[in-house]
Parts: sequence; C-alpha cells; structure tokens
Amino acid sequence: MKKIMGMTFGGLQKKMVRLVMLVLCLAIGALTVVSFFQDRMLIRLVEGTRIEQQQAISGTSKETMSQVLEDSFVRMTGVEAENADHEFSEVVNDITMLQSMAEELLRNRDSLEPVRIGGPDISKDGTASAFALSETGVDYTKSELLGAVAHMSSTMTAMLNSSDKLSSCFIGLEDGTHLAVDNTTADKLDENGNQIPFAVRQRPWYRGAVQDNGIHFTGVIRDAFDSEMCVTCSVPVIVDDKIMGVVGIDINMASIDEFITSSSGEGGCLFIVNNNGQVIFAPENNGLFETELAEDAADLRESSNTQLAQFIRQALSEKTDLMSVTLSGKDYYVAGVPMPTVGWAMIMAVDKELTEQPEKQLLAEYDSINADASAAFRAGNAKILSTSVLLVLAIILIGSYLALSASRNIVKPIEEMTKDINRSSETGSLFVMKDAYRTDDEIEVLAEAFTDLSKKTKQYIADITEITREKERVSTELHMANRIQNSMLPGVFPPFPDRKEFDIYATMGPAREVGGDFYDFFLIDEEHLGMVMADVSGKGVPAALFMMISKVILQSYAMLGQSPSEILNKTNEAICSSNQEDMFVTVWIGILEISTGKITAANAGHEYPALMQDGKFALLRDKHGLVLGGMEGILYVDYEIMLHPGDKLFLYTDGIPEASDGDYNMFGTDGMLEALNKDVDSTPRETLNNVQEAVESFVKGAEQFDDMTMLCLEYKGITDR
Repeated sequence: MKKIMGMTFGGLQKKMVRLVMLVLCLAIGALTVVSFFQDRMLIRLVEGTRIEQQQAISGTSKETMSQVLEDSFVRMTGVEAENADHEFSEVVNDITMLQSMAEELLRNRDSLEPVRIGGPDISKDGTASAFALSETGVDYTKSELLGAVAHMSSTMTAMLNSSDKLSSCFIGLEDGTHLAVDNTTADKLDENGNQIPFAVRQRPWYRGAVQDNGIHFTGVIRDAFDSEMCVTCSVPVIVDDKIMGVVGIDINMASIDEFITSSSGEGGCLFIVNNNGQVIFAPENNGLFETELAEDAADLRESSNTQLAQFIRQALSEKTDLMSVTLSGKDYYVAGVPMPTVGWAMIMAVDKELTEQPEKQLLAEYDSINADASAAFRAGNAKILSTSVLLVLAIILIGSYLALSASRNIVKPIEEMTKDINRSSETGSLFVMKDAYRTDDEIEVLAEAFTDLSKKTKQYIADITEITREKERVSTELHMANRIQNSMLPGVFPPFPDRKEFDIYATMGPAREVGGDFYDFFLIDEEHLGMVMADVSGKGVPAALFMMISKVILQSYAMLGQSPSEILNKTNEAICSSNQEDMFVTVWIGILEISTGKITAANAGHEYPALMQDGKFALLRDKHGLVLGGMEGILYVDYEIMLHPGDKLFLYTDGIPEASDGDYNMFGTDGMLEALNKDVDSTPRETLNNVQEAVESFVKGAEQFDDMTMLCLEYKGITDR
C-alpha cells in the first residue's frame, strides 16, 4: 500500500477507485455510441417486438389456459364426483342397514310380538311418523309380515330425522302391505279421511330392485301421492331365498340440487347422468340440459350429437380427459368422472368462449401499455440527449471524489468488523456493536445484524438443548405407555399349554407409539374360551385409553357367563352412559364351547371374520350391529359357527385390508384371503406371519396409517390330555 497526500491507497481502496473510474469511462463511451443509433433502432425494434410479443402472449396464454383447465378443471370434476358419490354411499349404507334389520326381523317373525301400526294420521302431518299403507283389497291389519317389520319404525324415524338427504324411508312387502316413515300424511288420505290405495308391488323402485336382485337406483320418478319428482334407492329383502319385500329410501332432490347448484360457477355448471344416460340432476335454467322424468328423459348415449354421445359413454365407464363438445350451437369444455357407488357420472361443462377472455384482455392491455411506453420513451430520450454532455463532465469530477471518499469510509469499518468476526468465531464470544460501525448506512445495519445473529445463535443453541431434553422425556413416556398397553393384551404363547383342543395366536402392530386396536382371549371356565377383536375410533393416546376401558368392560361382562349379544348390550350401555368425546369401538366377540367346537358370536360393526372349512379360507358375512358407543338402546343378535377338527377362524381389524402402497392402492380382503390360503396347513402363528409378509410386500415400505391386529384360532377337537 502507498500513501499519497495523506491517503492510503491499496487493497480494497485501490480496487474500488479503479472500478469506479473504469465504469465511468465505459459508461461515457457507451452513452456516446448508443445515443447516436438509439432513436432509429428502438423505433424499429419496439414495433417488431410488439408484434412478436403479441404472438407469444397469445400462444402462451392459450397453452397455459389449456394446461390450467386440464389440471384444475378435471381435478375439480373428480373432487365434486367424489363428494357427490359420498352422499349416495351414505344412502347405500343406510339402506343396507335397513335391509339387514328387515331380513332379521322377518326371519324370526314367529318369535316376535307383532307391533300394531296404524294408517296415516292427519294430525301428524308435518312431522316424521310411521304408518301403514296397502294395495286395493289388502287389509294391512291382518298382515303377519307388517307386524314384524314394524319393529323398524323407530330406527327409520331416527334415520329420517338425522339426515336432510332423505325425504322418506319405507318397506313394501310381498303381501301388498307397506310400512312408511315420512312427514306428509295428509296426501295419503282422500276427502273422507280414508287411506288411498297404494300399488306397492307396481312401483318402479319395487320392480327395479326385484329385477336387479340387489341395490337399485331409479331414474327421476314422481311420488305416487304428491307427484313431486324424486330418485329412489331400493334393495330386496330376501329370507330363505325368497323375496319378502323391498326396502326403499327416497332421496331429497332439493338437497342434491342445492349441492349441484352451489358447486357450479359463472360460465360453468355440473350435471349428474345416470347409468341410462339420462340427466337426473342439473342446475335450473342452465341452458344445456333439464331434469326430466325417467320415461321422458333422453338417453344422451344415443344423442344425434356424436361428440356428446361418445363423451357420455366414456364418462360412465372411466375418468375422461378435458374434451371439447358443441352444445346448443356453442363450444364447451367438458370433463366427466364416474360415481362408482351408483354407477352414474358427474359432468362439468364450461363455456369455451369464457376461457378465451383472459387472452383477449391481456392483449388489449399490452397494446395500451406498449403505446404509452413508446411515447414516454421518445419524450424522455430527447431530454437525456440534451443534458448528456454536461452530465458527463460532472460525473467524472464528482465520481472521482466520491470514489476516494467512499472507499476510505467503507474499508476501515469493514476491516475492523472482519477482525471482530474472526475473533468471535475462534473464541465463541459474542460479536459486540462498536462506535466504529455506527456509519448510518448499510455497514451499521450489517454490524447490527451480526450482533443480533450472534445473540440469537447463542439463544438458539440453548433452546435446542431444552427442546431435545423435552423430546426425550415425551418419547420415554410414550414408550412406557406402549409397554403398559402391550401388557394389557395376552402376550405369552402358547397361552394355555395344557389345552390341546385348540391352538391360538394373535399380534397387534400400532400405527403410532400406542394404538386403538386390541384383541383378547381368556378361559371363562374349563369348557368355554372367550375371544375378542376390536377397533377403537381414532389413533394415538386417546384411542389407547378408550381401548383399555372397553377391554376391561367387555372381559368383565364375559366372565359373568353371559352370551355375546348380552355382553355387547351391556358394554354399549356402559360406554354410552359417559361417552362425552363421542368415541366408538367396533367389536367381534365369540365364545367357543371347547368340547363341541360351537362358537356363539355377535358383531358390533366389525370386519367380517374369515373361516377355513373344507381346506379354504373364505369371508363369513355375518350380521352386523351398530358400533359400541354409537347409540343407546341397540340390541345385538347372536349367531353360531360350528368348527370341526382342523377348521380355523381368522379375526382382524381394518388396518389389514386397508393397508395401502405408495399409490394409495389398498391390500383389500382379496389380498388377505390369498395370503391366508397360501398355506392352509400352517399353524396360527405361521398363518399370521404369512399375512404380515403379504402386507409388507404389498405396501413396499409405505407409511402405516392404521393399527394392524390379527388373531387366528385352530380347533383340534377333543384329544387325550
């Protein structure tokens, strides 16, 4: 470094002065050359660029809009289809429950006290109530079937009151009688107050369910009494291979119409097409389609508009890409997604012209901005040229002085700051603000930042230390909770080494440190073995606490020697009496009579057990009751399973069939049965290992979202002890 006129030159100072002078010289030279050619070049350049940019904007806008529509439009259609399908899946769940109740009641009607049910009561018009109807010439008061299914009245009334999607629940019987629950009774009576005959077995929902021999959704039909349009879901009630009647639910079209209308936006709307290609739900005055009665509605699959017909056929079978279809003389973008529960499709359409508006608006705004910018540029450029010469000289003189002064003021505090930073990094001491750094510019800000960063770093280290300590404490407590939970379940195998009549093995794998699934088995006495498989709603510590309570209650009642249905009845009442968090638990419970192989069981909303008889596992589709904790007063029903030597029973929770891979494909009950039947001669322990290995191979390391619990019992029969 050198000193000239009391100023030190060298290092950063020398580099900064050299850089400033070089920049000034280059700027002056460039300004001289550019100014000469600027006017002529920029006029031609701006005009040519304007045309090219308009073309680029138009092309990019179209491509971007197409991509956005392809992504968001199709995805939104899928979301709305899933939401709508969920609405109808709840109806399917409701009607399946009513079907099960009706079949159970009719199967045991000889042992039930008939319930007397009256005809429509005009005083109850406007409130949900149960009443009887019948066909011409049929006296419902003499119906044996009606007296049995009338036990369902309170359940149907509660179902109707709890859902705004349902307008009525009913069951039509093969003897021409009909049990209904709705809130309109006046229209079922004539002017003399007598019941209007109701042709039960001729209604579309009755004939459709009988013909399909399963769940049936009608098109849009008119109510037999008030002529209001509705869609009905129905299913046959079959007892001993004979159709005894049909259970039905009328879907409130107003609530579905409201859902369709609220999901539609400006320029676009939603439609629902049934499996017959008919529009059954559409916003009012949409300009494209109208909701019509099934007998009047056109089948869009047979439309003369071949684009529309092909699109509707594809949408009913698979999710479509974004397509362009001409409707009512205008081009529309359309997308369709199937609704698997009902076999319908959700259709979304948006006016293609609306999607082109952003492009037109963008081009118009660009032209306006470009014209204003060109005019402002010409005016400004004229002023710049007139003052450029004078500014050049002033810049050279002022720049030289400022470069020398700034370099001196900047370099000194930076050098001091560098020394303090190095000292802080070597010793671990805090960086401290000094007067030398108070330059009232970015250097002072930088020094303050280093000071603040130094303090925060030290505090951060202290905080991290404390957080790590707390995390280790929580981890220890969760580990202890896991050990306590595991100790509550039978964990020693074989559990009854002296009992040769059966072999049993069970496992539980919680999704978190503690889980909500549990299994249990215990000897009630020397001749009876109790078995329990249960799944508590939710996960983590709350589910684990609820699991422990439920397990203790179930085992306590079981040890009193009561039947499975009585155990579930009393456990449900105990849980409902203080279930402030509205949690529930699904339970399968069975009691094995060891000497005979007979299992008496009951099911509270749990998965179907798998039974191996004749050398093959298959699902045993038993009768389900409501989950424990779901509602007070629920009565559960026993059923029997007869095991023979060599037969096996497999119990599990939904974590097995619902285990998913990285693409969210589920393992399913088919995958579970395939794993069970891989080696039917294996021991219960080996059977559970086969299922566990099959699940792990399927999910391929994907995160486990639900507890996985299994139990397998092999009945060997009476042997010499």
